[in-house]
Amino acid sequence: MTRSLPLLALLLLGACTVGPNYAGPPATASDANRFVRATDAALAPTPGLARWWEGLNDPLLTRLVDDALTHSPTIDVATARLREAEARLGQQRAGQLPSASANGTAIFAELPPIEPGSGGTSASFYNLGLNASWEADLFGGGRRTVEQAQATAGARRADLADAQVSLSAAVAQAYVALRDVQARMALSDTNTRLQQRQLDLTRQRFAAGTASKLAIERLQTQLENTQAEAIPLAAQRDEYLNQLAVLTGRTPGTLDPTLAAPAPVPLPPQSVAVGDPAALIARRPDIRAAERQLAAGTAAIGVSKARELPGIRFLGLLGLGGTSPEKIFDLGNLAALAVPSLNWSFLDFGRAKAATRVSEAQRDQADATYRRTVLDALQDAETALSRFGNRRRQLGQLVQVEATAARAAALNRQRVAAGTATLIDQLDIERQQVSAASAVAQARAGLTQSYIAVNKALGLGWTDPVSSDATP
Repeated sequence: MTRSLPLLALLLLGACTVGPNYAGPPATASDANRFVRATDAALAPTPGLARWWEGLNDPLLTRLVDDALTHSPTIDVATARLREAEARLGQQRAGQLPSASANGTAIFAELPPIEPGSGGTSASFYNLGLNASWEADLFGGGRRTVEQAQATAGARRADLADAQVSLSAAVAQAYVALRDVQARMALSDTNTRLQQRQLDLTRQRFAAGTASKLAIERLQTQLENTQAEAIPLAAQRDEYLNQLAVLTGRTPGTLDPTLAAPAPVPLPPQSVAVGDPAALIARRPDIRAAERQLAAGTAAIGVSKARELPGIRFLGLLGLGGTSPEKIFDLGNLAALAVPSLNWSFLDFGRAKAATRVSEAQRDQADATYRRTVLDALQDAETALSRFGNRRRQLGQLVQVEATAARAAALNRQRVAAGTATLIDQLDIERQQVSAASAVAQARAGLTQSYIAVNKALGLGWTDPVSSDATP
């Protein structure tokens, strides 16, 4: 009974875990039960779709996003970091178990003679041994280390999801910007042709004495300005083509044949699902990563506190040996040794306690970072929702302007046909119609970009890789 008391005491100590238990993230924005800027009729309170880009109904865009999520080095980096964190978690779990090693020794010795003239002697020794060691987790420092590694792995998993969210949004943004600039290039070409016709007709009128040289110079200036404004559009087109190639893991120029032909800017669906702030906080990857970092920081306090306290390590040796190979397995030569050792840096002049205070300060930083991340996410979402609603209203207004310009052009054609208006006047009205169409095209692109921003702010666009180790 007396010998079992130390073992019983050891088991009781092993059930002790120092440091605070993680109680979950702080309640941040708990009073926010709806998005205050989600007032547009197109914004629905239902949860959003993970593959939100499919709502744009553009098969080429869907293919580009899928290619990026599969082949982008950015995703590969985040995936490798997750694998590293999960491997470290496996290391920490294995570190709580005993370790053992085996060794074998064969010694041959030729000894010199003890007295002059006598013959030397030889000796042989053979040994097989087993060494084992285990450190008792007296105060739960090992368990806290596993908790910390598990939370860190969860944070890396959320980082991977965040990379997927950012990448899918970046591909969609670049694709929409490309289609927008292609549309503006086509409209610029139309505007240039109209201005060239105006200039040619004015030159004819000047030759007939019915137009001034000033009118020619004015139109020539307009034409040259329009041509100059079109030059940067080609550079923007190439920039977006290069960006899309790199985002999908390709070299610049690879996607040029696929994307060279202009296509309409895809428009958002009639109803955009946005959910509520609680769903955003639970789903958005950067918030989840910050929460896991807070859990890791809480566990780190326990790791530091355990280092302030004593530790017990057990060493065990088991050996068989003899002077010849056949005697190695003679149990009469069995040797066994068990050695417990106590380690306690009780006089470290406050270094261990200072390390604990460092861990506590880092946990407080993680707590504040989590609260700031939640508030920043809510701000992103509210801003994106407000911008989406206003862009929809702007597009509706500009569509009316375009329709008015089209009616004006049609009415003036009747006047030209009746001989009460000149062709130059008609070309000027058609230029106004092209300008209105250009504004509508840019507003359409702006609306789709705001739709992309909404889904990015809501934290949509990621899938969870299968792994049990990173489960919080």
